[in-house]
Amino acid sequence: MLMEQSLQHHFLIAMPTLIDSFFYRSVIYICEHNEDGAMGLIINRPTQIMLEELFTHLEIDNLSPITKTTSVLFGGPVQKEQGMIIHDSHHQWISTKALDDELYLTTSTDILESVGTPAGPDNFLITLGYAGWETGQLEQELADNSWLTVPANKDILFKTPADQRWLAAGKLLGVDMNLMTLSMGHA
Repeated sequence: MLMEQSLQHHFLIAMPTLIDSFFYRSVIYICEHNEDGAMGLIINRPTQIMLEELFTHLEIDNLSPITKTTSVLFGGPVQKEQGMIIHDSHHQWISTKALDDELYLTTSTDILESVGTPAGPDNFLITLGYAGWETGQLEQELADNSWLTVPANKDILFKTPADQRWLAAGKLLGVDMNLMTLSMGHA
């Protein structure tokens, strides 16, 4: 199946049929999608790890109160030890890539010292791991009705509580995810 358009800066919303999967009721922000495949971050799976614990482990001094109340997210099953930060600061840290005009992905730890401080991004999500698809794999999953897609929304990324992001992303399409059935067909 050929890629018709890039889904970069879109959400993938897991259909209820993805029951026995890492992706059950997940929302994935697609960071990259091209002819070589796709890469994204699950944005609605908080872990038990708070930023404070992660920063202590990495020997990063950051005394911001936000480190005690913010969870690290499970970003996906690939390279689960790799940290990824989606944020809205145009500041360039060692390893920062623009995802669109307002969102960036940083994979270097230098950003962590400024998280929650005036020098850091106003909004951010920190994940461990990511989701990846080989050439044509995501397109096949879309054809199999495993995912809904919708352009990404900063309010859902940064302002909506993680446990409400799946339903909120569905509402962007006018869909109540709670009413979706397990056996969806093709139109």
